[in-house]
Amino acid sequence: MLKAESICKSYPTRAGELEVLRNVTLELAAGRSAAILGPSGSGKSTLLHIMGALESPTAGRVWLDDCDPFTLPERELARFRNRKIGFVFQDHHLLPQCSVLENVLVPTLAGGPRDGAEERARHLLRQLGLSERLDHWPAELSGGEKQRVAMARALINQPRLILADEPTGNLDRATAEQVGELLATLPREQDVILVVVTHSESLARRCDQVYELAAGSLVPR
Repeated sequence: MLKAESICKSYPTRAGELEVLRNVTLELAAGRSAAILGPSGSGKSTLLHIMGALESPTAGRVWLDDCDPFTLPERELARFRNRKIGFVFQDHHLLPQCSVLENVLVPTLAGGPRDGAEERARHLLRQLGLSERLDHWPAELSGGEKQRVAMARALINQPRLILADEPTGNLDRATAEQVGELLATLPREQDVILVVVTHSESLARRCDQVYELAAGSLVPR
């Protein structure tokens, strides 16, 4: 279960405090998905970073499986993120010097390689239609293939929460539809929680819940 309760976020500026998020609350169970829409600069990515324990809130709390990550020591927090949360970004951030298989395995290297990691990586890539691309370099892949590699990388540690920030933003319409369909199937197939920040109405409609973030507030649609 993901719970974000009364999340506020503000930043100091020369003109005073800039309030980005105002009492944002969201609750989502495993196997469910939510899309967050809103104009650029509305705080969507900031909210995603807070839920992903990359940035602390000014006020409010986040729980994932009854753990508030912001109460953890820094080393435990890094481990929590690595094990519990998978990230998919608009820019896939694949390592150009690593093969597809090696890119997927990168998150498993923290704390030392894990038994069965390569077998799981191959299985995920097979599920995502990339079994013929294991030894290819990122430069040899299409945009949609790169994003599918990023999805496999996000899933490799069997996280509880997948956070996707504009995952189809750099893709053409047909490829975006394919990636969107794959994302929509993840929660139930992998028993994870999915939160997607997007400008795409088409992608949002594939999710179980849709919210609008405007003027710092999150409102169901």
